[in-house]
Amino acid sequence: MSENLLAGRIAQLRKEAGMTQEQLGNALGLTYQSVSKWENGGSLR
Repeated sequence: MSENLLAGRIAQLRKEAGMTQEQLGNALGLTYQSVSKWENGGSLR
């Protein structure tokens, strides 16, 4: 799966779950900045 496709899928699933980037970050033990970076095609490492 390409990084762009994965980035879009992360955003889509988060929105379908009715979550903000901050809420998803908290659920994963990450910052909202990390979630934003993922959704914008940044490194997933």
